[in-house]
This record gives sequence, structure tokens and C-alpha cells, in this order.
Amino acid sequence: VQLQASGGGLVQPGGSLRLSCAASGNVFGIDNMGWYRQAPGEQRDMVATVTPSGTTNYADFVKGRFTISRDSAKNTVDLQMNSLRPEDTAVYYCYALWYQKDAWGQGTLVTVSS
Repeated sequence: VQLQASGGGLVQPGGSLRLSCAASGNVFGIDNMGWYRQAPGEQRDMVATVTPSGTTNYADFVKGRFTISRDSAKNTVDLQMNSLRPEDTAVYYCYALWYQKDAWGQGTLVTVSS
């Protein structure tokens, strides 16, 4: 399976961005999908995940600000990010659990700065 992420960029504090990820190839084995992020010098952290049935899970540091959504028919997962903070600056990675293995997209950079 291949995961293609898009939508990163530069935004001012308090602004919004929407990330999108599309899965292609052998998509039949996809289970959970989600987004992780990694800031320079930091570990990769879970941001939000969504199950095939739509159950969502968020990291505490994005609750109330970010919303994950999934279209299982189109094999896409989006992340709406509102009220962005400088500490949200990171490379964001699309994720899928594929035949019980981790699959990752190429990453998209989100920079929150004035």
C-alpha cells in the first residue's frame, strides 16, 4: 500500500490547515488509519487515529483543536487542524495499519510561525 499525504505549509499561530492522505495500491488490508508527527530532535508521536468503523482517538495535546475524518470508500484520511500553535510545528506522517504492519506516508511539513 502507498500513502500520499498533502496539505502542509506555513501558517500563523491561531490559524488552520487541513492535511489529506490517500491510500493506493493494495488497500484491502487497511485497518486503522491516522496521523503522527515528529518535531526536530523529538520522537514520533501519535496525533490522531480512526478505526474502520469511525472510532477516533486523539492525543491530549490536540484534543478540541484537531479533527480526524476518514472516508473508507475512498481510502482517505484527513486531519483538520485549528487553533494551531508554534509547538504544533513538525513533520506530519500519514499512517495505516496494513495487514497488521505499520505503513507510513512520506511526511508533510507543518510550520506554525508568525
